[in-house]
Amino acid sequence: MASTTSLMKLAGCLLVVYMVVAYPKAVTAITCGQVAGKLAPCLQYAKGTGAGPVPSPCCSGIKTLATSAQTTLDRQTACKCLKSFSGSVSGINYGLVASLPSKCGVSIPYKISPSTNCNSVK
Repeated sequence: MASTTSLMKLAGCLLVVYMVVAYPKAVTAITCGQVAGKLAPCLQYAKGTGAGPVPSPCCSGIKTLATSAQTTLDRQTACKCLKSFSGSVSGINYGLVASLPSKCGVSIPYKISPSTNCNSVK
């Protein structure tokens, strides 16, 4: 007959395995650090006049984020991070910012704006 300690160890191991298998998305959720890092190449463009093409590293970051945001939670988190990030930088031209996804050939389900309600993003 197995001892109580052995059964508790087995139960603990099974719990850890279950958490790893059942909740892999928790590990891969989008973070504000990732959003800021991917969009940093867009900063100069977003503070400018929109003259000239969008820098390719900016479009690459936007495409990567759009591909990474597969769940509603990811899209809401990315939206909140975008609002926070853009609100912390002075001189942002929100018209340019809102046009970046389409200029980079990406469709996102919300407008990048300080007035966007990120909780309504699906």
